[in-house]
Amino acid sequence: MKALVKKERKPGLWLENVPTPTYGDNDVLIRVKKSAICGTDVHIYKWDAWSQSRIPTPMVLGHEFMGEVAAFGKNVKGIALGERVTAEGHITCCVCPNCQKNLRHLCSNSKGIGIDRPGSFAEYLAVPAENIFKLPSSVPDDFAAIFDPFGNAVHTALSFPLKGEDVLITGAGPIGAMAAAIARHEGARRVVITDINPYRLELAKQMGATDLIDVSRVSLQEATKSLGIPHGYTVGLEMSGAPRGFEDMLKNMQHGGKVALLGLIPAGTPIDWNIVIFHMLTLKGIYGREIFGTWHKMVALLEEGLTLAPIITHHYPIDDYEKGFEAMLSGQAGKVILNWEHA
Repeated sequence: MKALVKKERKPGLWLENVPTPTYGDNDVLIRVKKSAICGTDVHIYKWDAWSQSRIPTPMVLGHEFMGEVAAFGKNVKGIALGERVTAEGHITCCVCPNCQKNLRHLCSNSKGIGIDRPGSFAEYLAVPAENIFKLPSSVPDDFAAIFDPFGNAVHTALSFPLKGEDVLITGAGPIGAMAAAIARHEGARRVVITDINPYRLELAKQMGATDLIDVSRVSLQEATKSLGIPHGYTVGLEMSGAPRGFEDMLKNMQHGGKVALLGLIPAGTPIDWNIVIFHMLTLKGIYGREIFGTWHKMVALLEEGLTLAPIITHHYPIDDYEKGFEAMLSGQAGKVILNWEHA
């Protein structure tokens, strides 16, 4: 089969012919129809310091996808050939205390598809049946292909009640923009989003952000005052991973505010703990999705009318994958989908 492979320890990816994956008695083999490029894939493509320390080579990348059931093992129940599916990208151990308590998203031994084991930038992917999520007909293929990052946004945004709240989102990347859509859908009074990229700020506006702040032009504190939010934000969603963005968020939270952290802030980033303590802030770290509670919330949001259409900006056949990565690297893209159907 064809697959996008991190073949060598240097920048780039290679479209290779590799063996079709085998599957066990408890596994499902998926024929991939659509993959989406994640920011993590871009890091690996560029072969930055994190990727060099984390990714074994060769490795088939990718973890955002949807497809159809092509085969399954003899112990698998409740799944039919040809069903539309996607899958949770974290393979959990089933034996740690959190897995035994059915808190699989808190597994301390999880392995990532496309990072620790072969991923979904391929014509076929094998995953444990317990990771399969069957797609209702109400979910279009394009939306299903980005359920992984949409789930990150849902998990983060719904960490705290949003009805009537003034919400600050730092980082207008695709997940930040989707979080804006969720916050607006859930009845937030103001959804303020910051970035330094005008293109992505405009995408966030299309997704539902009420106010855009280009922090390369104006300080968050000044902009917040001009917006008529004198006491600060009640809910913060940190999506940027930028130390300055996190620092500014803490300084502009209302006393008693609640902050959910999804962005990967660099190790060693200082925190003014006086603000956290004396302003009585709540900080919550977010990683991935709750399995499978978040997934069912994702479907419910879409069936209630929330749309992901504005954030999907590019489509390419898999043979043109380089164009997809170029779009991501340019900063002038939302989500980029690669089509495997005619590979």
